Amino acid sequence: MEAVPEHFEHPHDAAEFKRPARAGVELYRAHIVRYAFDPHTHEAFGLGAIESGVERFRYRGGEHLAPADTLVLMNPDELHTGRAETEQGWSYRMVYLDAALLEEVSGERGWWFEQPTAHDPLRAQQVSRWLAAMWDTPDALAGDGALFELLQLLRPHARIGMPHAVPIRITADASLARALALMHDEYASELTLERLAGEAGLSPFHFLRRFKQRYHATPHQMLMALRLFRAKQRLAAGDRPAEVAAAVGLVDQAHLTRRFARMYGVTPARYQAQLRTRPASQA
Repeated sequence: MEAVPEHFEHPHDAAEFKRPARAGVELYRAHIVRYAFDPHTHEAFGLGAIESGVERFRYRGGEHLAPADTLVLMNPDELHTGRAETEQGWSYRMVYLDAALLEEVSGERGWWFEQPTAHDPLRAQQVSRWLAAMWDTPDALAGDGALFELLQLLRPHARIGMPHAVPIRITADASLARALALMHDEYASELTLERLAGEAGLSPFHFLRRFKQRYHATPHQMLMALRLFRAKQRLAAGDRPAEVAAAVGLVDQAHLTRRFARMYGVTPARYQAQLRTRPASQA
């Protein structure tokens, strides 16, 4: 893997993205020693395996440790962080998979994972091999087959249908959901605490307390995660970084570069180079 210059302090830190032929799939591999990822989210399942070392990350308000031979099983839209727990850092492979494609490949609707990790050495090693095969093969048919085998391996850890507690929670937090919907709709705007709280029908700091309790992030952290995810989508589509920064509500391209690298471990330019979507004038 190539290192990411000037943004990783440790020479052994490296991260790389790749998109195979199948739409709805993004592959990621990394070795991280010093770097700490800011809270970020994916509108996709994050599935993979820790190959060496130990990762510590925050997910759904709790701290989790993921040692080698651990499966990583993240549901879509869940804010999370990531950093090394040991001096040696950790290495891992991931696939970010759109929910609609997972349903199409598996033939089942409503997958979700109760826990974000599972220490399952045999399956973790097999998952790593299938992810490596997806990364290495230039054959679209072989890649689709590897994806199918990967999901078959993970099926024993998946639940089907929404957890029983969710309908009650959604009802109780309908006011917060309205504010979150506003953030999704107007992520590029200068949203204030007062406006978000007004959408929820709460006083500003009552809203902030409840929002943090429910989503394990402040409104600002959530808004930045949404902005950077939208930026990632636009960069993958080949938009220029300066235009992307303006479109998602960031101050300028330098701001985009700093925040993108802190959330995803690569600069916007490196991300586009890895996906081969860098605008022609910047190639």
